[in-house]
Amino acid sequence: MLLCLPLPGLVWAAPERETEADAEDQPPKQPSYKVSAAQLQAGVAQRFPLRYPVAGLMNLDVQVPTLRLLPALNRLNATMVVEAAGPALNRSHQGTLDVEFALRYEATDRTVRAHQLRLARLQFPSLQPSVVALLNTYGPALAERTLLEVVVHTLRPQDLALPDTLGMQPGSITVTNEGLTIGFVPKSLS
Repeated sequence: MLLCLPLPGLVWAAPERETEADAEDQPPKQPSYKVSAAQLQAGVAQRFPLRYPVAGLMNLDVQVPTLRLLPALNRLNATMVVEAAGPALNRSHQGTLDVEFALRYEATDRTVRAHQLRLARLQFPSLQPSVVALLNTYGPALAERTLLEVVVHTLRPQDLALPDTLGMQPGSITVTNEGLTIGFVPKSLS
């Protein structure tokens, strides 16, 4: 028997059981909320483009990231086009910034946010190696300023209404091939 609640993204599923022995082997599934890859991309796009000055030498303009799901790592990857221009450079140069990150739920504003960032790479093929080395010293700070705690999705009050009445709150966040699955857990008694 499968019961789907009429709330977008929220699913409460109980597996069909044929015997009492099966019931003991398989606990009922907890409710979960699904977020598609397209919803994640749209959520991140609201914060970009961004501009960061680098010590009066240049500006780095960061464009909207392209997100990639990494289910095996339970993380996301963001690849962003970065344009470097300013007094220290003869012309504008385009590069890419690759960052991986985990996700966490923030209850105060019902958001799913990027955290635990890891800079994968910052590349500028048209720049001299010494300038790229300088930029790479700013790479981790740029990655952190660009994506740390960026909201990738906001749950609406109606998304949480039923779980709240059942005494549940968002718990686990799992990256899947299709997007995210946010699992609900019992609220703490504190």
